Amino acid sequence: MNENLLRVYHALPPWTRSLVATGRGMYLGFWRYNRQTDRMVEQAFEREEWDAKRWKSWQEERLAFVLDRAATKVPYYRALWERRRRAGDRASWHYLENWGILEKGFLRSNPEAFVADDCRTKWMFAEHTSGTTAKPITLWRSRKVQRAWYALLEARTRYWYRVTRHDRWGILGGQLIVPVTHREPPFWLWNHALHQLYMSSYHLAPDLAPYYLDAIKKYEVKYLLGYSSALYFLAQQAMRLGRRDVKLTVAITNAEPLSQLQRRVISEAFECPVRETYGSAEIVGAASECEHGQMHLWPEVGYLEQLDAGAMEDAIPGELLCTGLLNTDMPLIRYRLGDCANLETEVGKCSCGRMLPRMTGLEGRADDVLYTPDGRAVGRLDPAFKGSMPLHEAQIIQETLGRVRVLYVPADGFSADTRDGLMRAIQEHMGSVEVVLEAVTQIPREKNGKFRAVISKVPLSKPGERAMGASAG
Repeated sequence: MNENLLRVYHALPPWTRSLVATGRGMYLGFWRYNRQTDRMVEQAFEREEWDAKRWKSWQEERLAFVLDRAATKVPYYRALWERRRRAGDRASWHYLENWGILEKGFLRSNPEAFVADDCRTKWMFAEHTSGTTAKPITLWRSRKVQRAWYALLEARTRYWYRVTRHDRWGILGGQLIVPVTHREPPFWLWNHALHQLYMSSYHLAPDLAPYYLDAIKKYEVKYLLGYSSALYFLAQQAMRLGRRDVKLTVAITNAEPLSQLQRRVISEAFECPVRETYGSAEIVGAASECEHGQMHLWPEVGYLEQLDAGAMEDAIPGELLCTGLLNTDMPLIRYRLGDCANLETEVGKCSCGRMLPRMTGLEGRADDVLYTPDGRAVGRLDPAFKGSMPLHEAQIIQETLGRVRVLYVPADGFSADTRDGLMRAIQEHMGSVEVVLEAVTQIPREKNGKFRAVISKVPLSKPGERAMGASAG
């Protein structure tokens, strides 16, 4: 949503905003679900009983189809293989090991080149995401792919946890419901079409937490989904306030690693199990935690390779390369997500009864948490970098409660208007903070070769420990 539309939206009364959200929910529901959804969920359950041999056979067949389609029908890959042929390279594209590594920069710079010839982006669902490195990426999915993806989500992030899309649920998300300067509720809206209470994580503050808890209770929310840090903060506040009246069936975390401390506090506050999930907007890999604490991979989504130390010059042991198997209309081959994990493919039946392969030791996405001057935990600022902003990469460094520094690598088209827009976007989410923009040629990397999208230097041991009267430094 552009700035003008956002201002108009914020000016609407709460009931009108909810009506707009419901309309958007109907649109999303059309793309995500149809009469076949329940049958696709049942088929996903049936595949969970497949043994390793059958999964290997299925993935090999699917992978062969994806590689051939990519090499012959996708402009980026077709041109790549044509160049290799002209250079005398006779390697076969039918073998995954003959494909190079796809870095995010190539996808970001020309995403339409990755869409197959027989697809038209105007008839596809466009997803705009920044990922964990604040690199804007546009992705497209056909209706068939979108529905297959959401059927898997229904099966393995709802049904596993004894909830469904028809239950009332809440999400702590990164969209602003009202301007960040507003201190009066509601900081949420009800999306009737999706049975969803959408709550802005940007207004989670110690003094405003009671309103969130009241809303969850009022709308009879059965389960919550959100960043680990946001759920943890809300759980902390519920315990601080002695609120034992908000009970959930399950709390589901996404986008951030879940620590044992966070799990314990969330579980205790809401008297429910806490389940971790893993995925990406590129839908090239996914996993979810079963009731016995095992992270099970979803083999239908992607073929994952685990690099060892000598695999490539800048590789990190355990780094994942992902080849998408679900979205064959925008196939990504050996895509470097930047996450690390251990893949356990040769395992037997889990205590939960499922035969799905597992992953352990998931790393990456461990961004620091940002804080507003009044003590609210903001977390990541993905919305500030969404869409087609001409940036190669960016990093947010919170130096004090009142000052944020943004290191950025500009791309072609970056202008003074871009700078102003980025500053406004950050201040819309964080309030009255000083934003210092600093152009660099490359974001400094950590020892493991990656960089953190968010770094906080604010000495807060607990969210909200310094709040309204804190010095801005």
